[in-house]
Amino acid sequence: MNDQHDHGALGDTEYAEFMELAAEEGFDVEDVEGAIQDAGHGPLPVLAVVGRPNVGKSTLVNRIIGRREAVVEDKPGVTRDRVTYEAEWAGRRFKVVDTGGWEQDVLGIDASVAAQAEYAIEAADAVVFVVDATVGATDTDEAVVKLLRRAGKPVVLAANKVDGPSAEADAAMLWSLGLGEPFPVSALHGRGTGDLLDEVLKALPEAPEQTFGTAVGGPRRIALIGRPNVGKSSLLNKVAGEERVVVNEVAGTTRDPVDELIELGGKTWKFVDTAGIRKKVHLQEGADYYASLRTAAAVEKAEVAVVLIDTTESISVQDQRIITMAVEAGRALVIAYNKWDELDEERRYYLEREIETEMQQVAWAPRVNVSARTGRHMDRLVPAIETALEGWETRVPTGRLNAFLGELVAAHPHPIRGGKQPRILFGTQAGTKPPRFVLFASGFLEHGYRRFVERRLREEFGFEGTPIHISVRVREKRGRKK
Repeated sequence: MNDQHDHGALGDTEYAEFMELAAEEGFDVEDVEGAIQDAGHGPLPVLAVVGRPNVGKSTLVNRIIGRREAVVEDKPGVTRDRVTYEAEWAGRRFKVVDTGGWEQDVLGIDASVAAQAEYAIEAADAVVFVVDATVGATDTDEAVVKLLRRAGKPVVLAANKVDGPSAEADAAMLWSLGLGEPFPVSALHGRGTGDLLDEVLKALPEAPEQTFGTAVGGPRRIALIGRPNVGKSSLLNKVAGEERVVVNEVAGTTRDPVDELIELGGKTWKFVDTAGIRKKVHLQEGADYYASLRTAAAVEKAEVAVVLIDTTESISVQDQRIITMAVEAGRALVIAYNKWDELDEERRYYLEREIETEMQQVAWAPRVNVSARTGRHMDRLVPAIETALEGWETRVPTGRLNAFLGELVAAHPHPIRGGKQPRILFGTQAGTKPPRFVLFASGFLEHGYRRFVERRLREEFGFEGTPIHISVRVREKRGRKK
């Protein structure tokens, strides 16, 4: 039997029974094991890839994630919105933070490389530092080395553009950076990337407990996010009961995330304050541009995201993007509607309509109406956060889940498509934080039906304040049951 953690959240007996069930239904055992492992992982360790512009970071990231997801163009400084990707090497999964798309010479090249590296290093468990071996170490590289030393995270040095024996000697020169052995690679041709990744796996923590406060019973981490000037700092000050964060009438005065340990409702919490998010990342200039990257880092480090929304203005695309960021990161979610006390009857009426339509996709998130300025209803924040965390960590035993699925399928079968009626045969919850389900079916389940299943799961088991992941495995065609 393989070791415990490969079963996701299933205990040994539960796992054995489940595998028997799967075999009876004609599923391939390896396929089922793979599905449970894929869904069962907790938060993954994070690897950051940093370096100067044009050293080939994005090309290397593509090699690592094994597909051309990071857009690579010939002109330097092509930006994208996504910054994290999932990767796997030698059976281990991890996340990659790609800073290749952020080459913006906004603050002068050295400052901007430093700012990006700092952001990425902060979010990461280990770092790959990419240097162009054909150019050798530049002043900017030296500056990044200083940052890496200060951060004390494990670093693997990649000497890129080593395409032949002559460049091997160039790579050896990089010992001088004092970061240990330079690994000669050619991101373009894939040469040496295997050795590099083996080294990365040694540097990454086995299970990413480090990034999460819960493993050692530390304070739970809360990211306070929202667009600029929505009142995050005021809220933090109110919660902390003193002026800890500079609050200024000018929108976007918070630049750096500030971690605050705060006593609330008899418990200590760790609040990660973040600079507000502005327009799409690649349209942003300078400081705002980094603010949104920092928000992403804060969400990665948090367990719960409290999204603050300014009720005096209409709910915007930006508010929704921030919520999506938290949901996609798989964090527990609480939505706090700020400045509630400043609303007149009419605005309140329209706001309720907006919430119904615009916030439909996160109707499951606890909602609190607060006033960061006066402190009204702040006592409701803690119960909401606790509810969301509880939902985030809820696990439904396999037996109970399958009894529920059996009833569901009997009462609401999947619509017939092309003369066939796909059925959910059985399922299991392979992971928590957030809850992840794997359903095994006789045919393709369409999107609407999956959404219906999610809704019913929530009605039955709660899951308040947490996103739910549902993946479906379809039984391969077989002549007969084996």
